[in-house]
Amino acid sequence: MTTHDPIPARLAALKTATTPELKAQWRELFDSEPPPFNRRYLESRLAYRIQELAYGGLKPETIRRLERLAEELDGGDRKKSRIRADSMPIAGTRLIREWQGVEHAVTVTADGFEWQGRPYKSLSAIARAITGTRWNGWVFFGLKNRRART
Repeated sequence: MTTHDPIPARLAALKTATTPELKAQWRELFDSEPPPFNRRYLESRLAYRIQELAYGGLKPETIRRLERLAEELDGGDRKKSRIRADSMPIAGTRLIREWQGVEHAVTVTADGFEWQGRPYKSLSAIARAITGTRWNGWVFFGLKNRRART
C-alpha cells in the first residue's frame, strides 16, 4: 500500500518559487503580511509551516517547556533573546584590545560586560569610552570582521 505524500514536493517547490510567490504563500499560510527578511528566512519558515499544518505542530507541553528554558536563559529579556546564543561570548571570557599603546581588558558577564570595574550593556559603549568615537563594539574587539556579512 503506497500513498503519495505531496508535502516533499511542496517543500522542493519553495526553492524555485519567486520571492513574490513566497510572499503570497506566506499570506496564505500565516494570514499576515510577510516580514521584511531575506529569501532564505521565508523559505525555512514556510517549509516549517507547511509541515506543521500537514503533520501537526509541537505539543503544548513541549511549547511550555521551550518557553521555560528560554526564560531561564534570557530572563525574559526580549532583546537578549534576539541575540544568537552561539555568537555571544561565554560569561567569564576576557576580551583584550590594545588601543594607542594601552591594553584594555573587558570581561563578559551574564548580563553584559565589565570594563575598569564598571558594568556595560554593550561592547559599543565600551569602545566609545575607550576611543571617544563611535565604533561597532564587536568589530572593535575583533569578534566580527567589518567586511564580513553575517
